[in-house]
Amino acid sequence: MLLLGCIKEVSDYELAISLPNGLSGFVPVTQISDAYSKLLTKQVAQGELPEELNSLPDMYSPGTLVRCIVTSIEKSADGRRSVKLSIDPKKVNKGLSSTALAAGMLLSGSVLSVEDHGYLIDIGVTGTHAFLPHQKAKNYIKAVKKGPDLKVGQNLNCVIVEVKNEGRVVCLSIDRSEVTASIATERQNWALSNLLPGLVVKARVRKVAPLGMKLTFLTYFTGIVDFMHMDPEKSMSYSPDQVVKACVLSVHPTSRVVRLTLLPPFLHPGGAPRQLPGQRMGAVLEEATVKAFYKQFGAVFELDDGTLAFARLKHLSKTRKSFKPGAFKEGCKHKCRIIDYSLMDEMCVVSLKHQIIEARFLQYQDIHTGDVVQGRVLSLKPIGMQVKVADGIRGLVPSLHLSDVILKHPEKKYNIGDEVKCRVLECNPGGKKLILTLKKSLVQSKLPVLSNYEDAKPGLITHGFVVCAREFGCIVKFYNDVKGLVPKNELGSEPVSCPDKVFYEGQVLKVMVLKCEPQQERLLLSFRLSSKPGPEDKWKCTPKEKQEVKYQIGEIVDVKILKKKDNGLEVSILKDEDNMVAWIPTLHLSDFVATSKLLWHCLQEGDVLPRVMYLSDKGEHIILSRKSAMISAVQEEQVVRSFSEIQPGMLLTGYVRNVMPFGVFVEFPFGVTGLAPKVSMSDKFVTDTKDHFVVGQTVIAKVMSIDEEKQRVLLNLKVSECSSGDSAAESFALLNQYFKELKEIRDLLRRGEPGICELVPGKRVHMVVQDVREDGSALFSCSSVTGLTVTATRYHLGDKNIAPGEKRKVLVLHVDALTSEVYVSLREELLKQRPKRVSMRS
Repeated sequence: MLLLGCIKEVSDYELAISLPNGLSGFVPVTQISDAYSKLLTKQVAQGELPEELNSLPDMYSPGTLVRCIVTSIEKSADGRRSVKLSIDPKKVNKGLSSTALAAGMLLSGSVLSVEDHGYLIDIGVTGTHAFLPHQKAKNYIKAVKKGPDLKVGQNLNCVIVEVKNEGRVVCLSIDRSEVTASIATERQNWALSNLLPGLVVKARVRKVAPLGMKLTFLTYFTGIVDFMHMDPEKSMSYSPDQVVKACVLSVHPTSRVVRLTLLPPFLHPGGAPRQLPGQRMGAVLEEATVKAFYKQFGAVFELDDGTLAFARLKHLSKTRKSFKPGAFKEGCKHKCRIIDYSLMDEMCVVSLKHQIIEARFLQYQDIHTGDVVQGRVLSLKPIGMQVKVADGIRGLVPSLHLSDVILKHPEKKYNIGDEVKCRVLECNPGGKKLILTLKKSLVQSKLPVLSNYEDAKPGLITHGFVVCAREFGCIVKFYNDVKGLVPKNELGSEPVSCPDKVFYEGQVLKVMVLKCEPQQERLLLSFRLSSKPGPEDKWKCTPKEKQEVKYQIGEIVDVKILKKKDNGLEVSILKDEDNMVAWIPTLHLSDFVATSKLLWHCLQEGDVLPRVMYLSDKGEHIILSRKSAMISAVQEEQVVRSFSEIQPGMLLTGYVRNVMPFGVFVEFPFGVTGLAPKVSMSDKFVTDTKDHFVVGQTVIAKVMSIDEEKQRVLLNLKVSECSSGDSAAESFALLNQYFKELKEIRDLLRRGEPGICELVPGKRVHMVVQDVREDGSALFSCSSVTGLTVTATRYHLGDKNIAPGEKRKVLVLHVDALTSEVYVSLREELLKQRPKRVSMRS
């Protein structure tokens, strides 16, 4: 079947064609012309681009009319039909012979070669050579602005100027003035076997009906004009025997049915249909007025700007059963959304379906880089996952982006049809290219999206993913293929000797922009997000001269608190004649982070702390530690005093010095430090390192490997790897130390808040109900303790109905001395249960 179409979109591999009556098709790159296909074959064979081969976007523009022939109709798995077309002149003009050619004929041609005085044109007629002189092409070349010359494979609308040697040689013109003036006449000897779409004819109206008209043209031909192709300004004034100008739209090869159009833009060969303004696509219209309803096809609407739109039957209601014809009488108003524009009908295509009106995305242009979208898994392939975002919109999740870690068997995690939440990495509407990520760290990120170099301002902190880790540092990529370098000295606050062992491809990390040169697309980054000093560095002694150090690392001293500061205690070492001043960071008051904060809260200026260990001398101040695990390790010589003493497999006690996105830096007594990479931090999968460790936390680390040349240590913090063997004894020792420190805290609290010490977890006391909240929880008060907030959640009230003023027996569950909050339970199974004493057999 021959059709007149209009190029809608151009990509490197196909032309998307708008066809009459809202249909569409595509022309593959192999169906342009014989000469162009030969150049493609040559490129494949030689592996390099021939000089005369141009891409489709270099030759074709949206809005250009072309003659097409249907080569096949394919049906996809979801039931959609795909119309495959060709614009090859040998197929489009196959009905023509050299003897049938006549001056004034309008037909399709394709550039075969570029010669000194013009162009050889392939018109698809066997035995005929067609030539286009430069003089007849220069105005067209200037108008289309596709370069100084026509290109091999370029499709042209040609008019025959002269026929020589009984049709063996023809001279052509593509001059706009000659093509536009061309009208098909009886003298050109057109027949049904060679009639071409795009021919403009003078026709006579034979019959006018509600769905269209019947015309006669070129004396013997009969054609049909449907309701969509009648001139809207004259649709009510057509009458039998009226002479009109018409353009051939399609010719059916077997039924010989010829369809024509009376729309003005098609009545001048070489013209172009009107385009829809970009902002109208996807627009939701509150009131569209029904102009006509056709029970077999759909309805025509008049939009708010006076233009006409068409909705197919399936788009008038959610289902066939819910369709009500009575709602589409002339004058009825409906809410709709513009979902497409048919260039060949010069008419918007609308839908009244609620799910389409409310849809977030209708076309690739609606999607922006950084958008979080829902999709459905269509297929899993080695290159990644294909995801359906909406009807007609599909994206690719590369295999690197299927998860925060590389998946060896993605089919075990994802199934066809699964709903997935993705984030847009890159969107190119022109090429219908959509790249997505499923990495949770990127999908859930609240940081700014970096999608162009102009936005990369120094100091900007955002998420990126590692694409390369080498000796020089890491290459990190962001959105829209923006990428930058993290040099080796910016990989962390501690030196990283082997980046490829610490970082891995696809790893998501926070990065900070140091410098950007947008013109050169150069971006310098850092994993060191802040230059803020650590807890120990915030306090500095102020003597003008450096204090003379009298103590050795590991030495035990008693100290007196001089001053409490936000992040630690300023103390003086007792029994020192010079009253040497030192510093205990808050997190060095205990092995347990929560206990450290409680101790700081309870201690007062003037209190004496016994058995504190001399940890380090930073030059300007002395650091002390009260961590019992570290003190025991030093006293039992379970430490290394220098790098030369470290051996792989050693278990060492230290504390977290810094937490980075890629791992944790651990410092040991005597100043030796090491790095535990993200993969070696926990037996569980680590998404965010800060969820697993905090600065100052006491840890036991296993030495994995050492680099003697660069003096670097890699560590393992997995619990399964860091046990000395008797894990039960270790656990009880830690638990015993924890309760010992809790007792110390209770003793300290009795000085200022004696009442809170009376409430210990597991104790049963009587309290009075103060209030019952809307969420079902209740507040209590106790006569022996004041200044506390005592709460029982809805669950812990059990099935008891309580009222303010009642006295109830409760079980203390938890006491938070820092916030002065107590949590209790009224559940019978807890109140009846008796505590069991736990002991460890030696």
